[in-house]
Amino acid sequence: MADVSAERDGLIDGMPRDERGHWQPEGEKLPSPVFDWPPNPRKLAKYLFNYLFPWNLIYMLIAVLTVTFLQPEMSRMTRFSPDWILYLFARNQIMLIAIVSAWHLWLWGRKSQGFQFKYTAEWMAKGKKKFLGKNQLFDNIFWSCVSGGTIWTAYEVVTLWAFANEYIPYLDPREHPVYFVLLLCAIQLWGQFHFYWTHRLLHWPPLYRAAHFLHHRNINPGPWSGLSMHPLEHVIFFSGVLIHWIVPSHPIHAIMNGQLTAFSPAQAHAGFESIVVNGKSKLRGASYFHQLHHRYFECNYGGLDIPFDVWFGTSHNGSAEAHEKMRAKRFASHKVRTSAA
Repeated sequence: MADVSAERDGLIDGMPRDERGHWQPEGEKLPSPVFDWPPNPRKLAKYLFNYLFPWNLIYMLIAVLTVTFLQPEMSRMTRFSPDWILYLFARNQIMLIAIVSAWHLWLWGRKSQGFQFKYTAEWMAKGKKKFLGKNQLFDNIFWSCVSGGTIWTAYEVVTLWAFANEYIPYLDPREHPVYFVLLLCAIQLWGQFHFYWTHRLLHWPPLYRAAHFLHHRNINPGPWSGLSMHPLEHVIFFSGVLIHWIVPSHPIHAIMNGQLTAFSPAQAHAGFESIVVNGKSKLRGASYFHQLHHRYFECNYGGLDIPFDVWFGTSHNGSAEAHEKMRAKRFASHKVRTSAA
């Protein structure tokens, strides 16, 4: 397998790279047309199709199947009991390991497509003291499962217990089928809204030093890096499920919310823009927008479905011009702070 040290400034698996081995997809990633005015029906229809297919529909299906076949009866969850709580913990851990491992093994373990569509020309770090066991993969798996899987399950347990005891508003899909489906479709948008604001909070210096720094050790992220976080960050990250304590929902909505939060970071941090199948088919892979956040830290805090970064001037498209603009903004901010001191 080619290595960046051997082929800098050249082609690796047919991908042109800069002097640091970074590959940049062609074309700027534009915000969703949902907020365009006047609206463009053609662009909007294309966006909605891509929004739902395939990954959002897959997460919906996983949630429905989970609640239908792998969920304890609601009557069992009226009391906190080790039997159903440990069952949910084991179920979640097995699903988390299976889904994230599938991404990792195909792209990073087997290296099935080499460096094709890979944003960097490096693999998982080994021998670096900043990672547990000096191994990035081991470190990422540890934090994802031991902390992430546990805190995700804790939110799920309390939410299902509240549903079972009718402490939070319940939505009957037989009475409100349209609302049920629309709410299911909106969960990803809610996730992006919640992620942007909590992510900005985590970049507040005291919280960054206390928790978020751990996630940002992954400058070259892989699938297991997505959920590799400090426990305090996991508490904040999974808190989006609390919306179902206020908005009338069904347990399927709450389960999908938690699963989307747990599973989708593997894709967002996969490190490859596209997944190649049979040498030709391509599935949408990682977010280049978020990949740049791991490279530059102070940009692209959210996603493009709700373009907060575009609106607030923190968007970075990977170009040299965008980087110079960000450096100038940093320098100006530094001057203001030092002059005030």
